[in-house]
Amino acid sequence: MVARITAESPRHAAVRDQARSIVSEADRLRSRFEAARPLDEQAYGRVVEASALPKSSDEEKHARTAALQAALIGAAEAPLVAAGLAVEGLALARRAQALGNEHLVSDVECAQHFFRAARAAGAANVRINHRFIKDAEVVRAQGDRLAAILHAE
Repeated sequence: MVARITAESPRHAAVRDQARSIVSEADRLRSRFEAARPLDEQAYGRVVEASALPKSSDEEKHARTAALQAALIGAAEAPLVAAGLAVEGLALARRAQALGNEHLVSDVECAQHFFRAARAAGAANVRINHRFIKDAEVVRAQGDRLAAILHAE
């Protein structure tokens, strides 16, 4: 919104091209967020499905454990990707702030809060899944990516 309004403002003609670039990137980011939502829902659905598998015999227990571990890895990956998208959003918000439209400062600040909240929510979901994933290498690799996301600003 900030970039759209700024791009149309005659008072901000000097940054019009930058604003339009931000609009274009924000639209692509929105599409990527929209595509991430059903992936996260599906990942959680696979955890629920795997949890419901039978576990009466050793063979069933082994199959259930394998399915559950695979599902948990996916359930950690989906919010990890979303948290990374939130970092991209923070970068766009900083660029929107740099456009210098003083009438929209609070809108940029709100966007930053929303993106930080999305990043924190993603991190919480990654961490809870990591508590149940038995593959230490997967947890380490995802944890390293999460640490980089959390330190990005």
